[in-house]
Amino acid sequence: MPQRGFATSFDAYTPPPGGVIVYYNVRKSRTTSMNAQSTLADRLYEAALVPELWTETCERLAEAAGSTTASIFTVDERGTHRYVTTPNFADAFAEFAVSEHRFSNRRPALAMQHSPFSFVRTSDLMTPQAMAEDVVTREVLVPRGIDWEAGWVFQEPTGHVIVISLMRARGLDNFSDDVLAKFDALKPDLARAAYMSSRLAFNEARSMAETLAMLGLPAAILGENGQVVAANPDLEALAPRIRTGAGDRLVLDHAGARGLMDDAIMRFKAQAVPTVQSVPMLGRDGQPPLILHLMPVRRAARDIFSRSMAVLAVTQVGQVGPPDMRVLCGLFDLTPAEARVARGIAMAQTPEMVAASLGISLETARSHLKRIMHKTGTTRQAELVLLLSGLNAPGTGPGGR
Repeated sequence: MPQRGFATSFDAYTPPPGGVIVYYNVRKSRTTSMNAQSTLADRLYEAALVPELWTETCERLAEAAGSTTASIFTVDERGTHRYVTTPNFADAFAEFAVSEHRFSNRRPALAMQHSPFSFVRTSDLMTPQAMAEDVVTREVLVPRGIDWEAGWVFQEPTGHVIVISLMRARGLDNFSDDVLAKFDALKPDLARAAYMSSRLAFNEARSMAETLAMLGLPAAILGENGQVVAANPDLEALAPRIRTGAGDRLVLDHAGARGLMDDAIMRFKAQAVPTVQSVPMLGRDGQPPLILHLMPVRRAARDIFSRSMAVLAVTQVGQVGPPDMRVLCGLFDLTPAEARVARGIAMAQTPEMVAASLGISLETARSHLKRIMHKTGTTRQAELVLLLSGLNAPGTGPGGR
């Protein structure tokens, strides 16, 4: 269904099976073109600050372009697609983003080669014969009733490609020069909004790493391909045992731990709802063994510019005592009541023992434990105990605070 403000402005056309809903604009805007442009630019900057607004922003872009759909997506060097789109194309894009067809999409490269500074129609980039032979056209767009495309492609400073894509369904005309010119005027705002989102996402990752340092935890924020997005000084101090290598890759000096970490990252990426992955790293030359924990970053689903996938937190084997309350509350977003239960579990207490020591019912203790395991991404009590080991704050003895 169309969202806020769209129901009165658009009529829905029933698409072919597997197609998309087409919204026809049947009412002229009461604002001037300049005011509409300014409003749309404002919406872009709002979405840069509040990622949840990107879907609605795509709807506004589609309305302004008179298009059936509008999508914004990023592509990294491995072909990973992160996207937001109008709801009527969400299922189709979700399929495309994980299909092999995404590697055959020539549009971004052609647009950057032939029209790097302006919006362009796909029909101006590809001949009719090339379009007919194009696998994305044939397998993705035509079955969903899409006839026309236009867009703009540019690179952000990280090297990732950003694509703004507009599409019109069968029965509509191709995009006019006037529409392309109107969107060319939006390019500075589109680029700045994308750059703002990227910088905010990076600063958020760096802030997470610094917060963990305040709690005494060596930590790094890992991106979707396992690269280090940000690391705190405590982690850097563990070099050369743990360090950042070429291409910002995480490097472990123990071959066994390195293989386990690679496997853990692959499992982490494959899970629809990632759970904690813990990797042991043997000690050597008098240095203590370490446990490396991968924990999910809980980000907004529409934050397509965030590269953070996981928090890597490092604890030492052999540290004793229950975990620090500040660490539990800050690292896992536990409530004080949940943190007290977690401390008991970390001390190898059963739920019955925790309930008795805290003066709460067994049902309440189990309810807290269930929420703790959900928040920490663990699935078994033994995993939770392993994760919580060594989380006492710096400078505190056994017992924490």
